[in-house]
Amino acid sequence: MHASPVIIVVAVGGASRFLEPEAQGAASLLGATLAQAMGSGLPVVVVTTEALAGEASRHLASRDVLVLKPGLDSAGPERVERRGLNAIQGVGIAMALGVAARPNAKGWLVLPGDMPRVQVSTLRQVAAALREHPIAYAQHHGRRGHPVGFGAALYSELVSLPDDEGARRLVARYPSHAVDVEDAGSQVGLEPVDELHDARAAWPGPAALRDRRLADRHARGVSGR
Repeated sequence: MHASPVIIVVAVGGASRFLEPEAQGAASLLGATLAQAMGSGLPVVVVTTEALAGEASRHLASRDVLVLKPGLDSAGPERVERRGLNAIQGVGIAMALGVAARPNAKGWLVLPGDMPRVQVSTLRQVAAALREHPIAYAQHHGRRGHPVGFGAALYSELVSLPDDEGARRLVARYPSHAVDVEDAGSQVGLEPVDELHDARAAWPGPAALRDRRLADRHARGVSGR
């Protein structure tokens, strides 16, 4: 059983949004986003397409890589397999798959797979807000951002999401709590061609992230991997 919320990184749609040939050893857009999510210390799964499964598997164990397979039938998230779901691609369906794959979590944070600038502290703050609120989201200078978190009580509705519109209706139906953060990265979904190089310059890389995570755990008196 997961004693904390799980981050669901959603990378669906055109693969070119998330992939770019590596330059000077830097990760792809998706890889950098996954590294930030893992740096939070929260459990992470990624819901993605077959085209991106290989890249996702470079960063996460295969059991944490969930692949959407388009349109073979109309099966819902109860058809979860280790690396597959027959479903129409989309954020709502991806959310349903991720939630269904981690049913015992204390909530779920949904993070687009093209947001490598979101801060680790933002992910932790939104996760903490789910202890008291059914829905929480990052807010920077009055603007809604990512991630959006959902409490465990919403499980039944989340796994039944039919499409993206269903996700929006769910957010509108329940009180949502804004978590104010000093994190411009919570607002930015990057396009590889235009902004990936800037993101790479700001991203410290996997070794630095690992060292930062270990230092943070040491400061809090928590041992871990």
